[in-house]
Amino acid sequence: MIESLKWRYATKKFDTEKKVSVADLAILKEAINLTPSSFGLQPYKVLDVINSEIRERLKPVSFGQPQITDASNLFVFAANDDLTAEHIDAFIGLTAKTQQINSEGLKGYGDYLKSAFGSRTTAENHNWSARQAYIALGNLVNIAANMGIDVCPMEGFDNQKYNEMLGLKDSGFSSVVIAAIGYRSESDEAQFKAKVRKPLSEMFQSI
Repeated sequence: MIESLKWRYATKKFDTEKKVSVADLAILKEAINLTPSSFGLQPYKVLDVINSEIRERLKPVSFGQPQITDASNLFVFAANDDLTAEHIDAFIGLTAKTQQINSEGLKGYGDYLKSAFGSRTTAENHNWSARQAYIALGNLVNIAANMGIDVCPMEGFDNQKYNEMLGLKDSGFSSVVIAAIGYRSESDEAQFKAKVRKPLSEMFQSI
């Protein structure tokens, strides 16, 4: 695993001829779905933008970065705009169904979640949801590296334009981060640069 993390980098130039297989893509999606999230709420969804025309339109509002169109796949992580009582009820219902228990036994837990998120502003709930989405992004990056698949996490895009173009506006979700997925081009010079990281002695402090 460590060697795969040393191998990976934020790919700048993808091989347009190489595509991630359906089977491998399914594994990546499953890895995202299995990512831990606080309370298990998974307050986000992921758009797999496969339409080439849409990706061409997204490129100009992504500072013209070629990864948008050249990568095999483009995942857009969209976080919940808010966390309402309806969200909590849906989560409690799913939990009861999955674990085959009576939802009444989860009422206290549901009430606690409603109180916790109900006391926060919409902006606070969205920011919390976005942080959960980033955990999923990190899991995607690591699993993909272990499979020999390149990922470039990207924040360089116009969130509002993405929301409009991808039908997220007024959907209850907003784009927060994207991931270009595929295979590096042999001509991508970034892959040959030494990885810059702080020494472990500076990163970690024993208390």
